[in-house]
Amino acid sequence: MEIDAEFRRQIAVSLLAALLFVVGVVGVGVAFGGSSGLPETGAIALVGLLAGFVLLMALVGAYLIRSKDGE
Repeated sequence: MEIDAEFRRQIAVSLLAALLFVVGVVGVGVAFGGSSGLPETGAIALVGLLAGFVLLMALVGAYLIRSKDGE
């Protein structure tokens, strides 16, 4: 199976968005608790990060669909 340039770009953009989410989760964990647990403000930050990730993935999907249609 050969992977064309468009598919490689889709993979790269999706992996970048997922990596950004993982970095955000680690950042929230470090900023709000470390190993002692997650306080209420950290939990709210984590929920906000999750909501932001869902929106980011929706925007990435829309971008990839539009860029595919524009060719």
